[in-house]
Amino acid sequence: MIRPKQSLGQNFLRDENIARKIVASVNIQPNDVLLEIGPGEAALTKYLAQQVDKLIVVDVDERVINRMHEMYPSDEVEIMHQDFLQTDFAEILRRRKGSKLRIVGNIPYNITSPILFHILDNRIHVRDATLMMQKEVARRLVAKPKTKDYGILAVFCQLFADVALLFDVSAKCFFPPPKVISSVVQLKILDAPRYELRDETFFRKMVRAIFGKRRKTLRNSLGYFVDEIPALPARFDLRKRPEELTIEELVGLGNELFLAR
Repeated sequence: MIRPKQSLGQNFLRDENIARKIVASVNIQPNDVLLEIGPGEAALTKYLAQQVDKLIVVDVDERVINRMHEMYPSDEVEIMHQDFLQTDFAEILRRRKGSKLRIVGNIPYNITSPILFHILDNRIHVRDATLMMQKEVARRLVAKPKTKDYGILAVFCQLFADVALLFDVSAKCFFPPPKVISSVVQLKILDAPRYELRDETFFRKMVRAIFGKRRKTLRNSLGYFVDEIPALPARFDLRKRPEELTIEELVGLGNELFLAR
């Protein structure tokens, strides 16, 4: 048994029914190139490995890697000792001769956002991701405008993927039990952004800037992003706050600002 490290955000899944339920929700096909983030004690790994020809597991913890080598001494599972945030998806697909990755994991809750953004930044190489995370964060991914949970994660995840909150998982299913309820979320990556972006980098900077000042009106929060707000079409009401805009409206605003530079 591996002793969980708090510094690595480790809470190992121990409930076999939940593990099987997560794997079933992925709907694996034998020729899928599957990547598991943080296999831990192999709660998911042992089921994933049975269903797919190409399973890759990634973990930064040397103890977990050693355990994986003990369990899978042959090449049936590719074991990568590295930080997932440094993982090169394109290189994996070249090596594995696959089209797109399918990602699964009970991810460390302390780096959930960086993991999500690493997947979205490399979404051209990803088909979908089925991830367990803190319920509070999961709610942000599926949040709608004019709610307190609607923000940066909702905008980016829903712009680039179809997002579904599948089911909740009790703290009792883990060792050690976290102090929060968990949820399993599935992101199915879109072939193109839901709304056309003039410039993705510009849009990302704008969204981070205005939601960083979310209690201010757009007129005030945009002042932290551009030196001077240009004349905008009447449909943009700058008296609104960022969370009042739909993703389509945010994209439209970003496109207008980009063209008016």
